[in-house]
Amino acid sequence: MTKVVLLDIGGVLIDLDMSRAIKSFRERIGYERITEILDPWHQKGIYGEMEAGILSPEEFRSRVLEESFPGTRPEQVDECMGELLVKVPEKTAAAVKELAGRYPLYLLSNNNPISMIRCHALLEEAGLGKCFRGEFISCELKMLKPSAEFYREVIRRLGVKPEEIVFVDDSLTNVEGARAVGIDARWMEPGMELSQLLP
Repeated sequence: MTKVVLLDIGGVLIDLDMSRAIKSFRERIGYERITEILDPWHQKGIYGEMEAGILSPEEFRSRVLEESFPGTRPEQVDECMGELLVKVPEKTAAAVKELAGRYPLYLLSNNNPISMIRCHALLEEAGLGKCFRGEFISCELKMLKPSAEFYREVIRRLGVKPEEIVFVDDSLTNVEGARAVGIDARWMEPGMELSQLLP
C-alpha cells in the first residue's frame, strides 16, 4: 500500500529546455564548456560537483566566470542556469494538487542551490508551494541519485517501508536505482503525462 509519493523536479514537474540554457551560456556570458557539464539527467564536472554538495555555489560561479566574457557578473551565471527551467505544465500542476489530497508528497532531486531558487519560484507560480511536505535534494544530503545510499537515507528519514513509496523520475537509471532498494519507482518516459504514473 502506498504511503508516500516522491517526485523528481526537472523533467517530471518542471519542463526543461537544454538548448535554451546552452545558448544562454554561450551567447550571453561566453561560457563554451557548458555542453561538457550540462546533461538532462546527470550533470558532470563542476555542475555535478555542485549537485553533490562538493562545490559551493560561489565556487561554481567563480569557475564559470574564469572562462566567460570579461566583466561577466555572478548573477548572470545564475540567470543562464535558470534558462534550463521553463515552467510547470497545467496538467502536471492539476495532477499534483489532486495527489496532494491523498498522499504526503515530497520532492526528490539531484539539484543545486542556484537552480532550487528558480524551482521553488516556478512551483509557487503553479500553485504547488504548499503541496509538498518536504524535499530531499542531493546537494543538501551530499549524495546523488541513483546511489543506493541516497535512496536508503530517504527511506530512513521517511520512516516507511521502501515498497510503500512511489517515486516518479524521468531518468531510467534513477528509476532502476530506486527499484534496486525496493522502492516502487516509475519511469516517466518522453511524452508521458505525470497522471499516467500516479497511484
